Amino acid sequence: MSRPRRRGRDVHGVFLLDKHQGASSNDVLQKVKRLFHANKAGHTGALDPLATGMLPICLGEATKFSQYLLDADKRYRVIARLGERTDTSDADGNLVETRPVSFSQQELDAALESFRGDTLQVPTMFSALKYQGRKLYEYAREGITVPREARPITVFELQFIRWEGNELELEIHVSKGTYIRTIIDDLGEKLGCGAHVIMLRRLQVARYPVARMMTLAQLQTLAEQVNAAETPDYAPLDALLLPMDSPAAAFPVVNLPAATAALFKQGMPVKAAEAPASGLVRVTEGDAANFIGMAEIAGDGRVAPRRLVVEFPA
Repeated sequence: MSRPRRRGRDVHGVFLLDKHQGASSNDVLQKVKRLFHANKAGHTGALDPLATGMLPICLGEATKFSQYLLDADKRYRVIARLGERTDTSDADGNLVETRPVSFSQQELDAALESFRGDTLQVPTMFSALKYQGRKLYEYAREGITVPREARPITVFELQFIRWEGNELELEIHVSKGTYIRTIIDDLGEKLGCGAHVIMLRRLQVARYPVARMMTLAQLQTLAEQVNAAETPDYAPLDALLLPMDSPAAAFPVVNLPAATAALFKQGMPVKAAEAPASGLVRVTEGDAANFIGMAEIAGDGRVAPRRLVVEFPA
């Protein structure tokens, strides 16, 4: 007779993981989920195994709102190896070309300037974007190149840090969907020498506080202390979580009185005072301003539910 499956906890919020190099985003996601004993978890945009840094992990009801972080801008520190091009545009790929490094500082400055502002970027074949139902990297691993449309991106800031020999270090603040590997590969071609990423660290996602990041090893140590007790108290772990609506922090808030909120939570569009004229909003309830879901302002001005928080028993 099989044992009943052990149930996890209904824990909700966002954990800011400082991902270590060499691990896949899904691997660390599953480990964080187990350490929190959470029933449900999801991340908000993968980091390559080579990359380190901020990876927001949503637990429980926060997973419903993780999509809003996919649209957030991000900041990276990157080190490029000049004079060498790889098939993946990073150090995990195979070397396909070597060329001498012979540009000047003036030429470098001009090349960097060409990436700043609004531009178009052709996504790398080694990405999770889909073509005819399959991810691009699946085609790439089979040696197949498929058409990709250039997509608009914005480089809000591109800061030169250092250039020493065949290493170039930059800090880049970019819009959603920007591939840093592609920027480095394209930069290498502009400079005539080729380049690929040898170090990539995501410094920030949206406005999440960098000081709240924690490594997997640090989380593991705390989880072991919690689980060592005869009756585990998960409060120290739960204190690490940011609010479940933090992925949508950039949207305006509409607060509803209890009676109106009850109708909203049943999926009904409702009238609200001081609601914006259009767009998405975060919806809270009562004086405590408890988050109850996301809504869109309908054409008649009513607040129409889009994603609702499930209320769990205490």
